[in-house]
Amino acid sequence: MIINHVPRTKTAAQRVSATEVSAQEESNTKKLARQASSQSNSDTLSLKNKRLIREQLYEQIDPVKASTLSHDSLNHQIEMMIRSICDTNRLQLSQDDEQAICREMFHEMVGIGPIEPLLADDSVNDILVNGAGQVFVERYGKLELSNIRFIDEEHVLNIAQRIAAAVGRRIDETQPMVDARLADGSRVNIITYPLAIDGTSISIRKFMRRNMSLEILEQRGALSNDMVDVLRRAMQGKLNIIVSGGTGAGKTTLLNALSQKISNEDRIITIEDAAELQLQQVHVVRLETRPVSAEGTGKVDQRDLVRNALRMRPDRIILGEVRGGESFDMLQAMNTGHDGSLCTVHSNTPRDAIMRLENMVMMASMQLPLEAIRRQIASAVDLIVQVERMRDGSRRIVSITEVCGMEDDVIQTQELFAFETDSIDGQGRVSGRFVSSGQRPSFYTTHSHYFDEAV
Repeated sequence: MIINHVPRTKTAAQRVSATEVSAQEESNTKKLARQASSQSNSDTLSLKNKRLIREQLYEQIDPVKASTLSHDSLNHQIEMMIRSICDTNRLQLSQDDEQAICREMFHEMVGIGPIEPLLADDSVNDILVNGAGQVFVERYGKLELSNIRFIDEEHVLNIAQRIAAAVGRRIDETQPMVDARLADGSRVNIITYPLAIDGTSISIRKFMRRNMSLEILEQRGALSNDMVDVLRRAMQGKLNIIVSGGTGAGKTTLLNALSQKISNEDRIITIEDAAELQLQQVHVVRLETRPVSAEGTGKVDQRDLVRNALRMRPDRIILGEVRGGESFDMLQAMNTGHDGSLCTVHSNTPRDAIMRLENMVMMASMQLPLEAIRRQIASAVDLIVQVERMRDGSRRIVSITEVCGMEDDVIQTQELFAFETDSIDGQGRVSGRFVSSGQRPSFYTTHSHYFDEAV
């Protein structure tokens, strides 16, 4: 039997239903387009109003008188002026909008503009400005786009110039890169045109208001109690320690935590590009590098400061970060009686940290053979602490490695503790455990006279 397949045809009801669905979809699309257009027009209008208010406010306000006012008086004065400007220009702004603009203008005069509230937000670790239209923040190890915007590129550059000027530096086309710090100690990097193509970029690493101890880090799961005990004894024993890790891994936080175990009897000299260490001891001298001036003179780098620090009778030298030829002078200091010195280095593993030190010593142009460099490192460095930022944003000490000297031409190390990852759940959270290798640290024997109790 042959069956003829007759093509199905839609009934009238089906055709009407399909037409209605199509019309509904088209209506929804147009509605979304209108909403997006309305939002875009609203944002454009808001920026236009802000620009107008800002220009007229700066024309009316007297900087000399404003600098003598208290913050409350200045805020009240700005509020009155903004209300007058809105009335004069017939700007239809709600009371909330007026107050928001007033806060922004106030922050711009006494702080760093729109991003000032982010500095007061303790949940924010990093503030990343990518031109006028994008401000990202890092919360709990994760980046997210904020709703903060600058008026235009000139607005961003003005804020950047104010930050640089506060520490005696400049940012413009002739000097388009600068490292600086804010009044609260937060570290800032600025790069602008012509190197930053899409607009001035401001990167702020916030100053940690809470000075965390090793015990607090243990409570947060960054290390175990046994690791705290080893690090505490390492600081008591005046071991030379290198803190190793990637960008944003928590090297400076750990350096601050370790420094709390330093005795008040020691004279400490810190050397940094931008001062951000928070040492609590009585006898601390802080040194900071200086970039080259507009005339091309006056540069003072870390290597110069390390050499000078050796003439200042230090008990301990702490380097914020080793990245060049100063590593040779630092190793020399560690080998010549300045035990208990600390520094940080960018690397992924303790073995990589050693190789980076080798390379950086070569950058000092001392023409030393590799074996001599390795012997210098093996003699100077006692402990390498590796920190890492996990994929879930948490920061942990993933390795504590002891340097045990040289054998043939290889630096010998033994890992005392490591972090082993067990699993990663559906939300990306990393769970694991801190594992001891079972090796007894050799400095427990060689430095036992420093310890308060027997081990």
